[in-house]
Amino acid sequence: MRNVIQSICDRDPAAPHWMDVVLSYPGFHVLGFYRLAHFLWRHDWRVLARFISHVGRMLTGIEIHPAAMIGKKLFIDHGMGVVIGETAVIGDNVLLYQNVTLGGKGGEGKHSKRHPTLGNHVIVGAGAQVLGNIKIGTGAKIGANAVVTFDVPDHAVAVGNPARILADSDSKGGAYGLPDNECYDVVQREIDALRAEIEKLKRNKP
Repeated sequence: MRNVIQSICDRDPAAPHWMDVVLSYPGFHVLGFYRLAHFLWRHDWRVLARFISHVGRMLTGIEIHPAAMIGKKLFIDHGMGVVIGETAVIGDNVLLYQNVTLGGKGGEGKHSKRHPTLGNHVIVGAGAQVLGNIKIGTGAKIGANAVVTFDVPDHAVAVGNPARILADSDSKGGAYGLPDNECYDVVQREIDALRAEIEKLKRNKP
């Protein structure tokens, strides 16, 4: 857990000291509950595993199914309302903000892969919904409140509802979210283009 604490301190400017993380970060606390619940789940103590997970949810506001597979140095910032489904897979050094859902789309078989797979170094913005058996590539960024139901390539940026691929991103992103210049939605660009066309027509009107 020491590496997790250090990674949170490195990525969150509001965490000046490791004791802040240990005492007051629900995203850190829930990982302790998850690790215990996941251990119990793998050893077929599944009712107890679900109970431990439930206690963690009550205390932190974060729901992680004990069967989910989580890599190293996951940082759940703020945390409240985050849901990570049973068959979700999360890579290393992933950053999730509050109210993120890694969920299913409904209608999948009970024993099928129903939840997304996130590669390493993925950032998922606040309120985003990543749904279904899809893959979010290494270094990809999901904008706040985006609804993603399709694969996102490595290092791409997805924004909007429904989500659209905004661009490939060579930037690493800030420690506290997506760079401002990568959150300019494609839809907004289209609206701006239409406005410009209307103004042009007005000027050319006889």
